[in-house]
Amino acid sequence: MKKSVATIRDVAAAAGVSTATVSKFVNGTQRFSPAVEARISSVIEEMGYRSNPMAQSMITGRTKAIGLSVLDITNPHFTSVVKGANRVAQQHGYTVLLVDTEETPGRERQLLEALSRRVDGMIVYSRTPEEEMDWLLALDRPAVYFGRPDYLKVPAVSSDDQLGAFMVTRHLLTQGHKRVAYLSFAASRRDIERMAGVREALAAQGLELTVFEADAPTAAAGEKACSAILLGRQPPDALVCFNDLTALGFLKAAQVLGFRVPEDISVVGFDNIQFGSFATPALTSVDLQSERMGAAAMQKLLACIESQEVEPLTVIDAQLVLRASTTARV
Repeated sequence: MKKSVATIRDVAAAAGVSTATVSKFVNGTQRFSPAVEARISSVIEEMGYRSNPMAQSMITGRTKAIGLSVLDITNPHFTSVVKGANRVAQQHGYTVLLVDTEETPGRERQLLEALSRRVDGMIVYSRTPEEEMDWLLALDRPAVYFGRPDYLKVPAVSSDDQLGAFMVTRHLLTQGHKRVAYLSFAASRRDIERMAGVREALAAQGLELTVFEADAPTAAAGEKACSAILLGRQPPDALVCFNDLTALGFLKAAQVLGFRVPEDISVVGFDNIQFGSFATPALTSVDLQSERMGAAAMQKLLACIESQEVEPLTVIDAQLVLRASTTARV
């Protein structure tokens, strides 16, 4: 025989209170005397009562879910962002609903509009130009944006990409490198900041920047770009890559072509993904503290949901992680 499931009426009868009192207690919309709350809690535990999430949502107007959109879940940088955000969400009783836009700006609006109907707020990574994202504000959901928005008036979390790029380029210059190139991914707004940091450090020494283009922020794109960079008329003696994935792809292709890293060319990336430390040689990287970024974004969004004041922009410090893929230039 199927075991009966306790209802809110059963709990109310056993606790000697009204169903409205149990509902308000379970949903946290009203406090009662310690004796009443203790009695209700005891009955709920004894009867194994579980509230109906749909009914609870109708009462509180909250889904207790947060939407998080990332650009490519196969990129370990975004995996770490999700990990940090999810940890904070769980601590506050929220569930994270994940959307992977797969580096396809044309899909973002449709996916985020559908997501917005199921969540209390959203954390958004986007490739769509800001001036084309008024629809995000029209969704009428609290939102936190990854990056430094110029047009969108929403709270944001960003890494200090320009300073990170400046630091790693200055490190290369102190190692004696003169011909420093940058492997760009122009579809990313963060690419502008990273390139600016590299250019700034070089300009301080009277040096110019050579820029190459990757067609995606992936290892395959870094591998594809390698031959044009190393077999050209003036190959660089150091390369700053848009991210660790493009750097790892470049490393693999360079070794296939017979070049030695770092003896022939020093290579650095961004994100400090775990795989970089296991590469041969291990990859020097700018650590943007991805997990911390995700946690900071979730904390900011939860504060917005509770109508608390938040700083418009939180900037996470970049840190330089030195490994074997860079060396002094002889």
